[in-house]
Amino acid sequence: MNHIKLEEKHQMLEQELANVKVLDELKIFESSFRKIIKILFAEMKDLSAKDKQEAGQKINRFKNLFEAKIAEIKIKLQEQVESEVQADLSIASAEYVRGKVHPLIRVGKMLEDVYKEMGFSIVYGPEIESDRHNYEMLNMPYYHPARDMQDTFYLEYDPEKVNENILLRSHTSCVQVRYMLENKPPFMIISPGVVYRTDEIDPQHTPCFYQVEGLVVGDGINLANLKWAVIESVKRIFGEEYQIRFPPSYYPYTEPSAAMDMSCIMCAGKGCRSCKGTGWMRVGGAGMVHPNVFEAVGYPRSTTGFAFGWGLNKFPMLYYKIAEMRKLFENEIALWEQL
Repeated sequence: MNHIKLEEKHQMLEQELANVKVLDELKIFESSFRKIIKILFAEMKDLSAKDKQEAGQKINRFKNLFEAKIAEIKIKLQEQVESEVQADLSIASAEYVRGKVHPLIRVGKMLEDVYKEMGFSIVYGPEIESDRHNYEMLNMPYYHPARDMQDTFYLEYDPEKVNENILLRSHTSCVQVRYMLENKPPFMIISPGVVYRTDEIDPQHTPCFYQVEGLVVGDGINLANLKWAVIESVKRIFGEEYQIRFPPSYYPYTEPSAAMDMSCIMCAGKGCRSCKGTGWMRVGGAGMVHPNVFEAVGYPRSTTGFAFGWGLNKFPMLYYKIAEMRKLFENEIALWEQL
């Protein structure tokens, strides 16, 4: 190892280190220093065994010397930073303005609180689901046309392995399936969460939206129990003056099935753009759980229970009289300040 060359690097590094004033500059210097050491060791490859030993000792002394200097300067600079950032507690703090909870989250929590008061438990599940949990176990085999009603986004798709396909869940009914696979009746649960469908955007639809689904399973459960649970929850949130109707509908996982329509708050039932001129706004669906679903999770087909599902995005529309669902996602500060 050339002693003169090592001495030149020593002087150069000493000068650079003397100019370091802040921690960021020290980090840059340390990185540069590591590269120099690496080069010095690499240059030893052509030396004889005796010369390698001597050169290695010199480089190690050189390395240890500057590592000690770097450590010493680092401590001083850290102490300097800590002394500069000490707060003057006598200075009045700036006014802190707390933000508001998004109306969708606010109304969702209200709904959860209502159902907890009614004796329901809250359960959650994954947003990325298997075809088996999202469709097959809910009485929708791969050839069933009802899948088109809930067309979703596939992450993995293999037509030869339908049950193993991975997708974004199209409803939270798959959470109920998972719960039934691990628990026996009786129980009362709701399953809130985000769901995904390839819906076109309009005043009442978006491709990503929130649902709250409920499931009650036990001896002697009937449609009267279902109607009471749905109507009672609406009354507790919106008041006695708003009505719910149950027109017949179709869902593959319930039989009999009904839609859930709520009288339109925007127009008081007269008909408007939000309710498409009907005076009613569809807010969910319900029905008695299909025996095929109970059989799929290992329950006897004679088991009784009902299920219902709210399109939660429509609840803040109704509660705050927001004309279009899109407003919930546009971050319009002026709108939130009015709520």
